[in-house]
Amino acid sequence: MSWRKIAMKFPGTCIVCNQKIEVNEIGLWSKGAGVKHERCAAKEIKELNCAICGGPTGCARCEFQDDCDREAVSGMCVCKNCLDSKDPYLAYKKAVMKGFPVFEMNSD
Repeated sequence: MSWRKIAMKFPGTCIVCNQKIEVNEIGLWSKGAGVKHERCAAKEIKELNCAICGGPTGCARCEFQDDCDREAVSGMCVCKNCLDSKDPYLAYKKAVMKGFPVFEMNSD
């Protein structure tokens, strides 16, 4: 079962401690299982790292979080800071080429 870190859009009840989880509070959600407090989580949260800087991508606030399967995703996501940088495409391209040197031959 995969738990996703989300900012609550609606109030909910934690399946572990049975206490309320408020709107905008960070919770963990799993389809079919429900929600639980971050502090009640026993398992590690799957947070992707930024392909450019290596920091957390901010999965809980990502516009694609409802459609993202973090277990199957390539790990080439970009954090908000890098996305808002001067030339995110060039930085992304350099990061990918550094990780996969075979691409450097065809980097036109």
